[in-house]
Amino acid sequence: MQAQRSTRGELGGGGNAAEGGETSNDTKTHFRVCRFIIETGVKLGMKSVPVATACALYHKFFQSASLQVYEPYLVAMSCIYLAGKVEEQHLRTRDIINVCHRYFHPGHDPLELDHKFWELRDSVVQCELLILRQLNFQVSFEHPHKYLLHYLLSVRSLLNRHAWSRTPIAETAWALLKDSYHGPVCVQHQPQHLALTALYLALHTYGVQVPRGEREWWQVLCEDVTRAQIDGIMTELLQLYDMEAKCT
Repeated sequence: MQAQRSTRGELGGGGNAAEGGETSNDTKTHFRVCRFIIETGVKLGMKSVPVATACALYHKFFQSASLQVYEPYLVAMSCIYLAGKVEEQHLRTRDIINVCHRYFHPGHDPLELDHKFWELRDSVVQCELLILRQLNFQVSFEHPHKYLLHYLLSVRSLLNRHAWSRTPIAETAWALLKDSYHGPVCVQHQPQHLALTALYLALHTYGVQVPRGEREWWQVLCEDVTRAQIDGIMTELLQLYDMEAKCT
């Protein structure tokens, strides 16, 4: 795996991937790498679900792999490549490599098609096979996006039209859901629970109250979730924003 450990140096990224092997530093590394995946995905024109799949693949891989062994940015590039296949938005390895190179070298020309480029391309493809084996070829995910869309439509029908239009509840909920992929919270909870929590937190942020019937609105939308689970996921989401401040 020597090629994997040297990839970030070839691209120009700095820092030690393991960062001392401490849990807090590992968390910072994963946050930064997932930010890299999301920003790279945008530049590649990837849709939201393929980007989410790339992040989920990354988090799943490092649930059983070590940063001291595998270069995270190479894994990230391979996750982007694999996610494009899984979600049928195929991407060329050359485009991925060039966009990633530009990420570390803003304003530079694309890499020349020399032996370093082909070594890097081979590393991306080999790492893709490693990820597939590590995850036992379980690379399809049920994402919370479709659930959030359903919940938003349901809650909007319960609210006063003016209350909905004057607060960016939908935009905030979608932003929270997108940001959840910076951390392992996106693969540690059921997609319905994550979607519901994003909406719950968005409503709470703007102080919007949903009319209550015999049960709370969130109990009606998702019968198997508890308030304790919602609070727990909210805590994990808010910790990601604390991490963002530490990583800037």
